[in-house]
Amino acid sequence: MKETSKDIILKNIAAHKAFFSTHKTKNIGFRLTQLKKLKKAIFQYQEKIETALWKDLHKSPEEAYLTEISIVIGEIDNHIKHLKKWAAPKKVTSSLHLIPASSKIIYEPLGTALIVAPWNYPFQLLINTLVGAISSGCCSVLKPSPDTPTVAKVMEEMILENFDSSYISVVHGGKETNTILFAQRFDIIFFTGSPRVGKVVMKAAAENLTPVVLELGGKSPCIVDADANIDIAAKRIIWGKLINAGQTCIAPDYLFAHESIKAELLDKIAENIKLMYGDDIDDIKQSRFYPRIVNEDAVERLSGLLNEGTIHTGGEIDMKEKFIAPTIIDNVQPDFKIMQAEIFGPILPVMSFSHINETIDYINKNEKPLAFYYFGKNKNAKDVLAKTSSGGACINDTLMHVSNHHLPFGGVGNSGLGNYHGQYSFFAFSHKRAVVTNPTWIDLPLKYIPFKYFNIIKKLL
Repeated sequence: MKETSKDIILKNIAAHKAFFSTHKTKNIGFRLTQLKKLKKAIFQYQEKIETALWKDLHKSPEEAYLTEISIVIGEIDNHIKHLKKWAAPKKVTSSLHLIPASSKIIYEPLGTALIVAPWNYPFQLLINTLVGAISSGCCSVLKPSPDTPTVAKVMEEMILENFDSSYISVVHGGKETNTILFAQRFDIIFFTGSPRVGKVVMKAAAENLTPVVLELGGKSPCIVDADANIDIAAKRIIWGKLINAGQTCIAPDYLFAHESIKAELLDKIAENIKLMYGDDIDDIKQSRFYPRIVNEDAVERLSGLLNEGTIHTGGEIDMKEKFIAPTIIDNVQPDFKIMQAEIFGPILPVMSFSHINETIDYINKNEKPLAFYYFGKNKNAKDVLAKTSSGGACINDTLMHVSNHHLPFGGVGNSGLGNYHGQYSFFAFSHKRAVVTNPTWIDLPLKYIPFKYFNIIKKLL
């Protein structure tokens, strides 16, 4: 795909700033119209979007709808339903010393937003974020990933056909384009990607004191305790791991299994792989429900993680097909290469434990993860949650916290900064402006120099 030139990028940004200065986007009716227009456009382009996701990632129409399209539609519906309430000024209590003044918070759009999305959920992670920008009243520059060019082209067509280019634009390119974009003065940068690039974004944004939302990743742990429901745990873990062939930022990255149930758990995970995708490698390859790795470089990187530990299940690779079989690696040690960075593939390394404190100590010694999964009794789960930290978490499930529009989604520490989804997306692109309104029919002398009533003021404060 042809990269967008620097001149066009600068021209787009200038057009957005000019459009924003007209104050059209601050009108709630305008925002609702744009949200409805986006929803209609998605349905019109649904078949093209699904076809593009199949071509770039071998995602089935079912998976494309469930993990990309439906999430965006649900987000739009949520914003349309609640935007007027979210955007209304909020009255707050005034302190005693402010009487008879009133206080409120008003929500202002930040301005022009840069939204940079990754390749693993190329439609959802770009357009879902755009929903928040539209809802809050921002103009947007959208930057899709070059690693999923078919999806990027379809999204560009959809945006160009339905929105004023001075309001929303799409730019293309790789590292050089990102460098140009990050050097510009935006009012907010929303970046989804790796912690490594997240640091680059934050450093560049600091030059202009641009606020950032960083949706990153990390090694999300999954713990299965001795008292867990093994049948349910096996099914839900491998489902969460193999969606998009493991190329999911909140996928269970590694498994901690209690030593008393580990063997049974791994066997049942292997059984569930067969139930979902087929009995042998040829079945899995031919399954339209099993996606492919994004490119050959990623396949090569992942293949280098299979040399340590004991392969319990899988391990087969087809470079030409960009195929890696669902793989379980047992007897993994913390110093193995596979435990040093986020896997982002259909490989599940397994470590065992005898006491839950072993898992807690290990997790807390490493960077805070984007997601955390625990299978076991709720009483124990509360204790584990209290002693660890993560962006989000599920008890006796995986991934599902991302589907609740009433929950904030985001990381903590190395796994991200800020959050979004639902009302939190509206907040992400808005400035909360504090306003005090003081009447003029009375002017109390308490605050004025030479502070004749200082003792009274001290009691009021």
